[in-house]
Amino acid sequence: MAKVLATEVRAGNLIEWDKRVWRVLKSHHVHVGGRGGAFMQVEMKDIESGTKRNERIRTEDKIERAHVEQREMQYLYSDGSGYIFMDKESFEQLTLAPEFLEGQAGYLMPSTDVQVNFHNDRPIGVQLPPTVILTVVETEPNVRGGTATGSFKPAKTDTGLTVMVPQFVVDGARIKVNTDTGEYIERA
Repeated sequence: MAKVLATEVRAGNLIEWDKRVWRVLKSHHVHVGGRGGAFMQVEMKDIESGTKRNERIRTEDKIERAHVEQREMQYLYSDGSGYIFMDKESFEQLTLAPEFLEGQAGYLMPSTDVQVNFHNDRPIGVQLPPTVILTVVETEPNVRGGTATGSFKPAKTDTGLTVMVPQFVVDGARIKVNTDTGEYIERA
């Protein structure tokens, strides 16, 4: 098994912690100035029992990555009861329940390439690309002079995800969004 630095852990990764396999839901780098070193705040879910846990891990610590089979898959569509993915090698289709994706569904557009992780031939996690491009379908109107201020407004995307965007973003704009943090990066 491979060990990685705590700073390399991303949402969707599978790690071994306390002799169990966990799926990372969120991972944030935190540095408290003047009060000790930096650390990673990691929210994770046990793939067997479904329990969630928050851990503070020092940035210099190494974490054991779980041995998993990684398959390149493509997201096809949602049929209302689940999300359909296709294996890019065998063309077999796999349906995953909405609760399996835990907040990742808002980043899925048809034809998005993802990595599905399997542990003992059972799907246990989906790893999204670092960024996705989404289309704004509903946002507040422009504020005159909005480019000069650092203020943000909510914008609903075509996948249903709400992202805080700068004032100059309008309906129909295509934006690049970070899949780890859900933050606006730039116009696409």
